[in-house]
Amino acid sequence: MESTRELKEKLFSTLGIESKKARVAQIEKEIAQPNFWENREKATAITQELSHLNDILKLFAQAESYEQLLALEKESLLSDKHDSKNAIVSLHAGAGGTEAQDWAQMLLRMYVRFAQKKGWLCNIVEQSPGEEAGIKSATLEVKGVNAFGYLKAENGVHRLVRISPFDADKARHTSFALVDVIPELGEALGKIEEKDIRVDVYKASGHGGQGVNTTDSAVRLTHKPSGIVVSVQNERSQLQNKAVAMKILASRLQSLEEAKQKDEKARLRGQHLPVEWGSQIRSYVLQPYQQVKDHRTDYTSSNPTAVLDGDLDAFINAYLQKEATQSIRKEKNVR
Repeated sequence: MESTRELKEKLFSTLGIESKKARVAQIEKEIAQPNFWENREKATAITQELSHLNDILKLFAQAESYEQLLALEKESLLSDKHDSKNAIVSLHAGAGGTEAQDWAQMLLRMYVRFAQKKGWLCNIVEQSPGEEAGIKSATLEVKGVNAFGYLKAENGVHRLVRISPFDADKARHTSFALVDVIPELGEALGKIEEKDIRVDVYKASGHGGQGVNTTDSAVRLTHKPSGIVVSVQNERSQLQNKAVAMKILASRLQSLEEAKQKDEKARLRGQHLPVEWGSQIRSYVLQPYQQVKDHRTDYTSSNPTAVLDGDLDAFINAYLQKEATQSIRKEKNVR
């Protein structure tokens, strides 16, 4: 086992202590500007980032024991370039009608509860209700330090097995829902040309501000070259909904471009990439026994009620640990 000094030296590099100190100095200069609080949402996010950075630097400076340093090692798992960003979470019910739509709504609640426990800001920007119950789809904006870094672990198909509350025969049903998580990349907005976008407006059907259901305030953007469609209906005005939709569209386009580059690099290296949407990443079994199992890490919990109430940390930590281990192995192979 490595010594306390060796672990601290390793964490100095993997945590990017010098770059974090430089970022703190940069933020402090920004806060000192007289117009800093003109954009309150942006200013709040920056001050939260500053608080998080200072906490890490303080813990690192004061850490003297091996156990204290292990607590910091978790931060080193969130080192990808977009991990610190906000997250955009989209949910889509699979085939199966009401069963799958109810499952999608259960997952939406799970992520809202998880975000609340983290102290993150959470906003449902769009949801399409099911015919009888649940939702066909929804988009959730999650704002907080490392929101994407944590929630990227949820990307994929989620499977539910239970006795259906909608089946008079009390038969056991299996339902599926797709969770798609991307980082919020507002800086990519400048790359979108207006001529490539079709804008449709309609009456909002979900919760929102006063008068949200009486005017054509909801906005649907279709990006013609890619076919990507983004709908937003939660804000009070059409202008606000369009601004949020544009931000989400820019993030989706940038994420799509980065995924293409990643696929191309893997192809050139002769690597085979698995089809991630082809099978479930996690199964939630409520009957005949109680268990949640992540098929990527084999981590399991015998308390699905707690998991569905937002207790996701153990699953996410197991995923991040495995990703970090695989990344280290890849680096060694490249060398």
